[in-house]
Amino acid sequence: MKVVYPNLEAEMARKGLKRKDLADILNVRTATIYDKLNGKFPFTVNEAMKIRDSLFPDLTIDYLFSSEAETA
Repeated sequence: MKVVYPNLEAEMARKGLKRKDLADILNVRTATIYDKLNGKFPFTVNEAMKIRDSLFPDLTIDYLFSSEAETA
């Protein structure tokens, strides 16, 4: 399985967050989050901002949603 947002996945793992946590924040089905994390559908700008603001306020959207892994 290809990791489309490696930084987001890494930060979720650091905080012990699950895909269901993102689904709850965005008020969508968990399957929708799986599709977005696997690259089937993109996150909208509003969704990205809501994830960042709710869970990772100290990180940038560019970092979280980069398609290449970076170190924070």
